[in-house]
Amino acid sequence: MNCECDMVAWVSAIALLWTATAASANEGMWMPAQSAEVGAAMRADGLQIDPAQLSRLGAAPLNAIVSLGGCSASFVSPQGLVATNHHCVLESIQYNSKESQDYLTNGFLAKSLGEELPAAPGSRIYVIEDMRDVTADMLKGVSDKLNGFARYERLEANRKALIAACEEQPNRRCDVGSYYGGASYYLQQKLEIQDVRLVYAPGLGIGNFGGETDNWMWPRHTGDFGFYRAYVAPDGSSRPYARDNVPYRPKNWLRIASKGVQEGDFVMVAGFPGATNRFLTADEVRFNFAHYEPLSQRLLSDYAAQIKQATEGNREAQIRYASILQGVENYKKKLAGDLAGADAIGLDARKATEEEAFRAWVAEYPVRQTRFDAAIRDLDAMVGENSRASLARLRQALLNRAQLLSSARTLYRWTKEHEKPDEDRESGFQDRDRKEISDQLTQIERRYLPDIDRKLFEAALDEYRRLDAKDRDTVFESALGQIGLDRLYADTKLADTAMRLGWLDKPAAAFEASEDPFIKLAVALYPGDIAAKHAAKDRAGRSQAARAIYMHGQRAYRQAIGRPMYPDANGSLRITWGKVAGRTRDGQIWMPFTTADGLLAKETGKGEFDAPDAAIAAIRAKDYGPYAAPALGTLPVDFLSTADITNGNSGSATLNGRGEFVGLAFDGTLDGVISDWAYAADRNRSIHVDSRFMLWTMDKIDGASRLLKEMGVLPASRS
Repeated sequence: MNCECDMVAWVSAIALLWTATAASANEGMWMPAQSAEVGAAMRADGLQIDPAQLSRLGAAPLNAIVSLGGCSASFVSPQGLVATNHHCVLESIQYNSKESQDYLTNGFLAKSLGEELPAAPGSRIYVIEDMRDVTADMLKGVSDKLNGFARYERLEANRKALIAACEEQPNRRCDVGSYYGGASYYLQQKLEIQDVRLVYAPGLGIGNFGGETDNWMWPRHTGDFGFYRAYVAPDGSSRPYARDNVPYRPKNWLRIASKGVQEGDFVMVAGFPGATNRFLTADEVRFNFAHYEPLSQRLLSDYAAQIKQATEGNREAQIRYASILQGVENYKKKLAGDLAGADAIGLDARKATEEEAFRAWVAEYPVRQTRFDAAIRDLDAMVGENSRASLARLRQALLNRAQLLSSARTLYRWTKEHEKPDEDRESGFQDRDRKEISDQLTQIERRYLPDIDRKLFEAALDEYRRLDAKDRDTVFESALGQIGLDRLYADTKLADTAMRLGWLDKPAAAFEASEDPFIKLAVALYPGDIAAKHAAKDRAGRSQAARAIYMHGQRAYRQAIGRPMYPDANGSLRITWGKVAGRTRDGQIWMPFTTADGLLAKETGKGEFDAPDAAIAAIRAKDYGPYAAPALGTLPVDFLSTADITNGNSGSATLNGRGEFVGLAFDGTLDGVISDWAYAADRNRSIHVDSRFMLWTMDKIDGASRLLKEMGVLPASRS
């Protein structure tokens, strides 16, 4: 058999393997417009509503799905009540807490609308309204004649024009996302609700039961849920917090299923997954796991330890840094799972085999070579350049752990950008971004203590100094040496929120003449920041030119082998589905449900395993009311499914085959997080808090009958 025949046979074998894998797994975070492609498979697995309904953003259930700008959520009542994860409302719990009023530990429940608290500054609820293909508009004026920087700038100009036109509609927030490596672009239009209020969150002993020990683990017994409410002006328009604002009336909301799920049931997750990297080249993946993630994981591990050490014995400091610490610990543990998972599944070899199969397909015919070969070579050439820059950025970014330095850099960049017309300003620094920046600057007042910040900045500087000399900023280092850390914190006025916000309206000359030490550092860093940004744009433009063609090739290849292709997650609305299922592998048996009995067995009354006394008493008395699962004979807490999710899906509604609410997705398992890079059906499991545990906690433990009536779970007549 000649080499060409060997090649064809090899590609065919890979195609058969992939087809079999796809048919036996629930891989894919699908765009709503792709529901026709996967509708038959969803129906076969147990979807009972018309799959075409999932392509209509203005109809149930998708118009009840909302974004929090980092987490997902959903409307669950006609009065704008929003269900999401406890860890997604943590910043708002922390923002409203203090040592004498510790909502973090004890939980929070508003007894009436009037008692609902403003969420942390910057909190938003985004209601998806439209998602349309704008590829042709994005690529206007983009040609091979443009260098990388010019290409990037052309794409950005087109993007900003599309967003500006969309946001001429009042109260709308729009964005343009890149799909398939820049081969396609879609515009998302969302209603922006600016008045978000904290309604209810259970205590830490339920909302984060098991803490970091159980994070990314199974079995899990965490009630990771909480509630916001969306408020608008009396005329229905969106506006910031005002006392006379009223609850938002959504067009649709999710009904709570009267019957919970059991093993083997269909479940669907709808939300806004943040980022996956399943379609990078083999060389890019190899670099990530050999260099980038090991360094990231170490830096985060060190940072978590530094925060714990700096705040030890100081409850007020622990409250202020709680959300920062939880985010750091969550991601560093995920990276540890990534690194172990890459070895366990032989990721390098797997990606190399897939890449070789694609390139063999390209090599079969001259027309394919003409179309794709140059892009493949260009993308290969970019790997080294992008890799070195990304490692340098990791350590350079450590300087922003000094919160006032980060603020000063943002403020000076803001004023420099405002020397230009709005349409020419950098994305993130246009007039549309002022409120978001203002909110970020305000948040610091509840997340900052100078002595803690100084300790963390000193540790960051030690790490920054490990950079190669060519990657360090000598102007900044000279300025810092002249100021000294004592004066840096003693002489600054930026710790005062009113003073900090006041700099938003000052000209660049005021910054350049300022004696505030953090502002002096920001001014010193600015030329280097701009030069680095210019270089990053040039790399991004060249990468997009190559990757867009490369991904056209990947889509054509996968179509040829009968494997539909979804785009990598990018923060846009997606649908995924699976079955409620445990797992048996390598001598381990994971049951699909955890129960109240298991929670009681883990309870120690200390630290991460300290559940509320009322919950322990009710479990011991087996006081489960109507929330027990008949098949289990007890109260379910969490369940596993084969649904394909990632970061950003936190808080996503989990729906049954009828589109009814049965829980919230909140985590994956540590050995399954590698699916962000290469889907692994035997490892992939998502963890959901069961709606029955949510309702039981609300009813039996925290007395949230007002909310249960509002959600239609309890009759309005119940006292």
